[in-house]
Amino acid sequence: MTLLVLGSSGARVTALQQRLQQRGFDPGAINGQFGAATELAVKAFQNSVGLRVDGQAGPNTIAALALPSVTSNVTPDLVAQMFPATPRLNIQFHLPFVLKALHDAALADKSMLLMALGTIRAETASFLPIDEFESRFNTTPGGPHPFDKYDYMTELGNQGPPDGANFKGRGFVQLTGRANYTQFSTAIGLADQLVQDPDLAGDPTSLQESWPLSSARRRTRFSRPSRTMTWPAPADSLTPAPMACRTLRMHFNAAIPLTLIPCR
Repeated sequence: MTLLVLGSSGARVTALQQRLQQRGFDPGAINGQFGAATELAVKAFQNSVGLRVDGQAGPNTIAALALPSVTSNVTPDLVAQMFPATPRLNIQFHLPFVLKALHDAALADKSMLLMALGTIRAETASFLPIDEFESRFNTTPGGPHPFDKYDYMTELGNQGPPDGANFKGRGFVQLTGRANYTQFSTAIGLADQLVQDPDLAGDPTSLQESWPLSSARRRTRFSRPSRTMTWPAPADSLTPAPMACRTLRMHFNAAIPLTLIPCR
């Protein structure tokens, strides 16, 4: 089989572009011309499935594109193995939002999927997008109002009351802080709606866009094939606290032996 590379053209390139688009990787115009956008899409796809990233569509890349999407193999039955105490109805209702969001954000590779499910298991084991609870970590006992400890946290971009309460953790991965609400509101095409109406961050229809981007900020870097995990730098405002890191690592590692999805 002749490699499809930068500069190739014809029906096979068109088919390649269509398949990339179907899998959530933007190849640019579907025109049968293997240009820079198509090459970038090929590289992104190769990286997502663990192939050598060279931007060339050879037999292995074409075969991997022909396989069902990773997310198409994930069912409530499989995910429930990670969430033994979670009501099955919660998984059945919310899992499609999670899978669609990962697919649409081109984050539906196996490592990211396990990372995302591990994050949900660590943060919101009920598989429900929830609001952060009041605790000694966010609220001063006998203090002026709930979440007062967040009000002036500059690392979260908060500017004083009522930012602490307005931008408390919400959703599957607990998006927190004015800066993150602002960033992800823009990233998902909502302008400043999440800032103006923070409760939207707990709505599954908006979460399906925002939480994968947030989770990607938290995501580990995986070295293949050992899957050793390196956490983001502490300066990242979304980096979990040490206990959360340990919990997330535990649930991620617990998910791998379940073989949630076929290996590529």
